[in-house]
Amino acid sequence: MLDLSGVLAPKEGRDIEVITQEILDAKRRGGEAILTIGRCLTEAKQAIPHGEWLPWLNERVEFSERTAQKFMRLAREWSNPSTLADLGASKALMLLALPEPERDQFVEDHNVIDMSARQLEQAIKDRDEARKAAEAAKADASAAEQARAKMAEDMALLNARLSGAQEDREQAAQAVAKLEAELAELKEKPVEVAVETVVDPEAIEKARAEAVAGMQEKLDKAREAKKRAEDKQKIAEEALEQVRLQLEEQAKEEKKAALGADKDLAQFELLFAQTQETVNKMRGILLKVRGRDRAAAGKLAKAVLALAEAVRRCAE
Repeated sequence: MLDLSGVLAPKEGRDIEVITQEILDAKRRGGEAILTIGRCLTEAKQAIPHGEWLPWLNERVEFSERTAQKFMRLAREWSNPSTLADLGASKALMLLALPEPERDQFVEDHNVIDMSARQLEQAIKDRDEARKAAEAAKADASAAEQARAKMAEDMALLNARLSGAQEDREQAAQAVAKLEAELAELKEKPVEVAVETVVDPEAIEKARAEAVAGMQEKLDKAREAKKRAEDKQKIAEEALEQVRLQLEEQAKEEKKAALGADKDLAQFELLFAQTQETVNKMRGILLKVRGRDRAAAGKLAKAVLALAEAVRRCAE
């Protein structure tokens, strides 16, 4: 064993032997002493000469560098010694992934003390996934609100366009009706053409034909204008209906996003989906066991029924 007692005395502060002994005592005590270990390791690292840190860790306190770094991090970042005493170093290190203001509440809400390390790891993962889902839902809700506002503006503009198109169509229809009446009247009314005292039948017929042709040309143009106005109105109505449907769909999405933005609801949905998957797996295992050992399957079935009863009480 490497003897470091003669080379590890710091230039100032506590003697390294004192620090070493305190670490060893804390290792035996456990609990809140985890923080003592971390503080002493930090102190020792500052006191030990360059190049002697790792040998001291291995030979004197029997820590790997990675383990030492974990204890030092706990000493830096953990603020509740009493909770730490119940959790132990492994769980406390996992909980460092949470923001400090949330740790104590998380420990209380999830009964972390009675959890296994694997269960705690999954609970933290579920919490992170629920938070990400909530943040994504919140962003979606914001985007949905902006989209809804834009569509509302579009609808107002389309309503104005539709109103204008309806007015144009009505004016065009009135113009067509007026020209049709004038053309009918023109066809029925004789056209008198007098050239001095001579009445030329051919001139009269020619004048009638020219007048009818001119009126018909005006009527055709009016009808074309009416058709354009009707098409314009139809396009405006279709666009308005499309935006209306989009607004309805957007309202549904906003409602869904608002529900998703609730962190508790998001986490519940996540846990519910995971539980459904677990129940399906349990059922598959139960069916397999039932095929080869009825007695064991009966015990498993009773356990499942007890779980179902616990779930039922949870819903009350």
